[in-house]
Amino acid sequence: MTHAGTSATLAAFMANPPAIPASALEDAQRSVLDGLGSLLAGSVEPPARIVQDLVRDLGRADNATVFGAGRASAAGAALANGVATHILELDDIHKGSTVHAAAPIIPAALAVAEREHLGGAAFLRAVVLGYDAALRIGEAVNPSHYRHWHPTGTVATFGAAVAAGTLMGLDERQMLDALGTAGTQAAGLWEFNASGAMSKTLHPGKAAMNGVMAADLARRGFTGASTILEGPRGFFAATTAVHDAGRVTADLGEVWKVSENGYKLYACCGHTHTAIDAALSLRQAHGWTAEQVLAQVREVRVATYGPGWDIVSERNPRTPYQAKFSLAYVVGAALLEGAVGLAQFSEDRFGPSGVTQNALARLLLRVRPAVSAELTALYPAAWPARLEVELMDGQVLRAGGDFPRGNQENPVSTAELEAKFRALVEPRLGVAATGRALTLVRTLEDIPDLAVACADLNALCQGARHE
Repeated sequence: MTHAGTSATLAAFMANPPAIPASALEDAQRSVLDGLGSLLAGSVEPPARIVQDLVRDLGRADNATVFGAGRASAAGAALANGVATHILELDDIHKGSTVHAAAPIIPAALAVAEREHLGGAAFLRAVVLGYDAALRIGEAVNPSHYRHWHPTGTVATFGAAVAAGTLMGLDERQMLDALGTAGTQAAGLWEFNASGAMSKTLHPGKAAMNGVMAADLARRGFTGASTILEGPRGFFAATTAVHDAGRVTADLGEVWKVSENGYKLYACCGHTHTAIDAALSLRQAHGWTAEQVLAQVREVRVATYGPGWDIVSERNPRTPYQAKFSLAYVVGAALLEGAVGLAQFSEDRFGPSGVTQNALARLLLRVRPAVSAELTALYPAAWPARLEVELMDGQVLRAGGDFPRGNQENPVSTAELEAKFRALVEPRLGVAATGRALTLVRTLEDIPDLAVACADLNALCQGARHE
């Protein structure tokens, strides 16, 4: 296969896919479980509420659910729900592409499924195909794309368009148009990280919204670039120094990318998770208390990979958001407190001069993160970290790994994902909404009309929000 037909080959496959195996559909259901938990929990956060207000101002519509708020157009609901899903930094992550696929793709698919009054089986099928498109394109451009571009905002725009287009029944030509229109809208720059702006959460929301728009336009006959990926001024050329177009079509229809999906157990950037695992394992192995860590640890040396370090290099976080992107902070929290959950990122821990939590501020001075060329060579096939903890008596303890917990190579069970779901949603929206949401996910393939199911769930969410 030549690379000249990458866009057309992908569109042809997505418009006429083979039967999707049960294993991929099951993995899509796990992704929906995890993504819906982040969506519902994130829907009450300030950035989500700002976007919900904006969506209301864009015009009245009754096509799809904005969780925690009301109803909107399909594109508007995709925007609001996409933002909400990414806020808590607990949504899924695919290792090879560095894409958080749930936040852009699930809201896009759900909004269109509601508008078209389609059931859960059609929705799951669309999620599988949307993930496949996004993650394949992500693998093709990773890691050079990642230097400036946030792939959850860029490559996932293609996946959102495929998911939406699948539910609309786009034919091959229309799907190619949808990809072309998606690609010309794909955006998301890392500059927000310098100031901790809210832009990161906007990226998946816009990807979801733009994907729905791209498919809607294609259905109406609006044309898009037919070589949007491989063209001389297309996506690959514009956003990468080096790419591998063959990754888009390799094993197409044989390997389903949703089955490679990873799940986050810590409320911070995924590039820190292998190091967190290592820190937690040392703490548990030695039975340390916080007091013992402070008394016994002289220095903590953390080795990581270059592309990840570019994102998590903050040494003295002054806000919860900066702390989520601070390898030093999260490793310190893991050693000292034995947890890296939402509590570790509460507002009262930070101030203009840095970390105000005294014990953690003291330990943070002893944490020394650095880039390892050896580990950089392993990325993105692995997301490695190595930890050395030097004690006051000179003893050096070591731990590390190549894959964080939750990855395909280091998996978590569905029961663990359901426990994570409850821990996120129950404190914010109550037992009734949490139970209804879990029932919706468990019975997805049997739901005849997602519009009815989502409206019922949202009534409970809104009731909890106003209590």
